[in-house]
Amino acid sequence: MELIKTRQGLEEAVTELEKSDFITIDTEFIRETTFWPELCLIQMAAPGVTALIDPLAEDMDLSAFFRLMDNAKVTKVFHAARQDIEIIYNRGGLIPHPIFDTQVAAMVCGFGDSISYDQLVLRITGEHIDKTSRFTDWRHRPLSEKQLSYALADVTHLVRVYRHLAAELEREGRAHWLKEEMDVLTAPETYDPRPEDAWRRLKLRVRKPVELAVMQNVAAWREREARERNVPRGRVIKDEAIYEIAQQQPRDVAGLGRLRSTPRGWERSAAAAALLEVVKEALALPKEALPRLPKPHHAPEGAAAAAELIKVLLKLVAEKEGVAPKVLASSDDIERLAAEGEKANVPALSGWRREVFGEEALRLLRGEIALRFAGRRIETFAPGETMASAAE
Repeated sequence: MELIKTRQGLEEAVTELEKSDFITIDTEFIRETTFWPELCLIQMAAPGVTALIDPLAEDMDLSAFFRLMDNAKVTKVFHAARQDIEIIYNRGGLIPHPIFDTQVAAMVCGFGDSISYDQLVLRITGEHIDKTSRFTDWRHRPLSEKQLSYALADVTHLVRVYRHLAAELEREGRAHWLKEEMDVLTAPETYDPRPEDAWRRLKLRVRKPVELAVMQNVAAWREREARERNVPRGRVIKDEAIYEIAQQQPRDVAGLGRLRSTPRGWERSAAAAALLEVVKEALALPKEALPRLPKPHHAPEGAAAAAELIKVLLKLVAEKEGVAPKVLASSDDIERLAAEGEKANVPALSGWRREVFGEEALRLLRGEIALRFAGRRIETFAPGETMASAAE
């Protein structure tokens, strides 16, 4: 088993892979000490073809790989695709298309919420995957035969998994469910978030508009710093420091030095000087330009009871469709449906989820259907409908 280490070798492998209408892909990477993941290995397979590519090799140019990712005639099959696509987007400036994520497809086909690759392979093929090489440092060279075999298994088994799930989706008429999920997964904004939105990743520990302004500025500055220096966000400053800066609003080096959440002496660094500038920019905003604090959510009377009824309905629909309840609606979806009804901006009220569950939940909230015991089961019925007419 050999690694492809040259541009010519990759070109030959891609030429063979392009002959198939689908390929399976996985990547191995390291990102514990960097902002951007460091691509260490690329595995690909198609019926009768396999390829292990070494992106760290001195004589490697990934142009042919990116050409394949951009080939609309070849479906790219991943399992839990988000991080793999992020790497391809950042390295190649494109999002693979069309794609098929077997983790999402398995969810749609009733295999539960976010099933792992090895469990999915076991349930579909009966094969056990040796996981002893899972925690390999993929930057290390040379890689052993055992490590390469483990990496290749991530795409060879995926060929059978893909064929099984694709057939199941067609049989159940759920191919459009998957397409909607893939549309979200391939949206560019998923992989290139704006630094100005970085504050949304944080807990909202502020009580005043000016504190929110400082928090937004500092979070955006940290995001840009982490990207430019290619280090994890916490290596720039930690979340706790952002919360403290938003509340204390230091205006000078002495103010920074009094913070408990930053290392001693850090206030005299170039990074600290840049941070003080963005804090001052936030503090200089006129009152009318300050951001508004998000309004706290107050559920109306009866919303808690309504949420409990929706949960029961969710379980009924999930059992009927053979999918995990979380696939159809999250806890947040349920709470907002109970409080806001049709106005709730939640995934459960869009696309195929609305078709399968959302409309039924709204009918329950409007009183158009109700829940009752029938024997030892719970079922829905229209108010005024008798048990006998329901049986008919």
